Amino acid sequence: MNKCLLVLGFVMALTGSGMQAAQAQTPANPAQPLGSWFIGTVQLPGSPEKKWGGFAEVQARTNALFRQYFYNELKGGVSYDLDKNFTVMLAGGRYSTSDYKALEDGPLNVEKRLWLQLVLNQYLERVKIEHRYRMEQRWFDYRGDSSATRNRIRYRLNTFIPLNAKTIAAKTVFLSIYDEVFLNPKGPVFERNRVYAGAGYQFNQHLTLQAGWVNQANYNLPVVKQGQFVPQNTSAKNNVVLALTYRLFHRDVAPAHEHLPSQQD
Repeated sequence: MNKCLLVLGFVMALTGSGMQAAQAQTPANPAQPLGSWFIGTVQLPGSPEKKWGGFAEVQARTNALFRQYFYNELKGGVSYDLDKNFTVMLAGGRYSTSDYKALEDGPLNVEKRLWLQLVLNQYLERVKIEHRYRMEQRWFDYRGDSSATRNRIRYRLNTFIPLNAKTIAAKTVFLSIYDEVFLNPKGPVFERNRVYAGAGYQFNQHLTLQAGWVNQANYNLPVVKQGQFVPQNTSAKNNVVLALTYRLFHRDVAPAHEHLPSQQD
């Protein structure tokens, strides 16, 4: 139990530092309205007998709370369980950003993304920890025929704590806390930080609902404009997150171990 408390303390410290960084806004960045994320996911986890799995997901975001829709994601991938604690994945997606005031004009930007991912899970009594490492290749197509390509590296430390059981299974209430950093080799190296805290309920072996809060902060490089030095600024936004996951299982294979209700975003 002491190990669990130490790990939880470490995660909370990391999350706290991420929140402080996310809130470091300059006067040039006015306060953003509270937005919302809606996530629907279908997962097929691997098993000891059949190690292949995958997922498909759709996501929508609004600039204000439950209104001013401007963004959507469509993504999916295939996974392979190296063992109970290690999973690799190859996935891709399409990400569309529009102006909520002029949706009829079409997307401002359509991004296509391909990534390779490694997930390491740790089970420490009641505390469950997920380490997620992701390498992304990104292609942008902006309105006006301009395009760009970028690479990005992401690391997420995610902690789950079941409240009414020792494992996350049917009829389990749990907490989830994570901090994720986004690194860009071309700069700004520290491109983005995402902090999440929420609660969930697993109804049965298939269906899980989560609700929470996420703060996403974007960081820009310092630049020189018209002979004046403009320091690095931060654009941060708070969002309400509602996520519904439906988990499938391989035919004729019973669920063999605890599956963490991790969000694919």
